Amino acid sequence: KGLARARNNIDAWWPAIEAGAEAILQTASGCGAFVKEYGQMLKNDALYADKARQVSELAVDLVELLREEPLEKLAIRGDKKLAFHCPCTLQHAQKLNGEVEKVLLRLGFTLTDVPDSHLCCGSAGTYALTHPDLARQLRDNKMNALESGKPEMIVTANIGCQTHLASAGRTSVRHWIEIVEQALEKE
Repeated sequence: KGLARARNNIDAWWPAIEAGAEAILQTASGCGAFVKEYGQMLKNDALYADKARQVSELAVDLVELLREEPLEKLAIRGDKKLAFHCPCTLQHAQKLNGEVEKVLLRLGFTLTDVPDSHLCCGSAGTYALTHPDLARQLRDNKMNALESGKPEMIVTANIGCQTHLASAGRTSVRHWIEIVEQALEKE
């Protein structure tokens, strides 16, 4: 099913690519990591190998786009103390560890230190469904680490992590770009 969905996505994006799209922007790190692998996943598919390679080359995580922009010109000042959870798919699969934090700091947000920030939150795709007890323990450990600096809010870059962390019912968990948008609306 995964390969069929990849082909469907390629078909959906292909008209925009043919029209000159510069990027396929991903806002969820798990999705972005997967799309960046389309070329590898479909390399032996005679009909889709070339298209999949092109899609993978065009796939860009939101932070890859924003980190190159002159964000300081926006003159916004983030007014929240945040803890950032870097999803495994952002730090390991896409090798973008620390990039969201740099963007948030450039925008004036205060970030707390997060002990053992490299550890998984327990969402891990379907892991939270197939191993719920272990996933809850990983989530609670991650929440303890994220909350140790007393943030007003926890932000992350992946919807699966966001949903899983929020299920603890503790500190509010949002996607990091939502907080940036709120700060922009205040200006």
